[in-house]
Amino acid sequence: MLPDSDLLDAKERRLDAILIDCESVVLGYSGGVDSTLLLRKAIDVLGSGSVLAVTAASPTYDPDEVDEAVRIAETLGAAHTRIQSTELEVEGFLQNPPERCYYCKSDLYGDLKRLATERGYRTVIDGSHADDALDYRPGLKALDERGIVSPLKEAEFTKQDIRALSRRLALSTADKPANACLASRFPYGEAITAEKLGRVGRAERVLREAGFPAVRVRHHGDVARIEVPPEDRERLLARADGIVAALKALGYVWVACDMEGYRTGSMNEAL
Repeated sequence: MLPDSDLLDAKERRLDAILIDCESVVLGYSGGVDSTLLLRKAIDVLGSGSVLAVTAASPTYDPDEVDEAVRIAETLGAAHTRIQSTELEVEGFLQNPPERCYYCKSDLYGDLKRLATERGYRTVIDGSHADDALDYRPGLKALDERGIVSPLKEAEFTKQDIRALSRRLALSTADKPANACLASRFPYGEAITAEKLGRVGRAERVLREAGFPAVRVRHHGDVARIEVPPEDRERLLARADGIVAALKALGYVWVACDMEGYRTGSMNEAL
């Protein structure tokens, strides 16, 4: 079901008012559907001179995603800078406890707060939205502690609303699949390393290049558990020989298809 047009209009007006109150902003920008909509609206409301998009390069994201974020920001006419994130230097993150995202967000948005102060921007914002409250999101606590404003969340935008307004604004990311941090592919308690992140990233690239844009490869030691939407399962199994060979070449011993299919936050099911 599409969002009611009048309700979406009201939410957009509320979003505009929130952005006006921010005056000038640094946006943690990933190039995904949420932050791209927020970047476009911030530029529309505040002007490009009052908006800085910042993308953090990290082993927890495919380098292609960072490059795409840079390209989209340039297309929107946004001032943009790329920084190197340092979550792999944070012991709480590396140990991968259930609150792992808290450590990552606290580290990243601490850097963005310092950057905003140095460059004279008043507010740091992020693309969290109303649906984030429906899942286990310990990173939201870090945002609150850092004083980060979440305009989409405050304006009560759901993911469906974000995609609907993105289509209205003809944004290229309107139907882009969600792309969470690669650390979310590991069971809680399994240590995060750059090598493991790289392996998962390469495995997911194999699947995307095979024609599966919505995919997760969950890392369980020697086992790669593949999640694709249920409607893609038959097609995945038809291409199993090549995919299994490619993932074994990356170091996995066993390759499995998750029969429940693609879903965000599946590692939280163990909590």
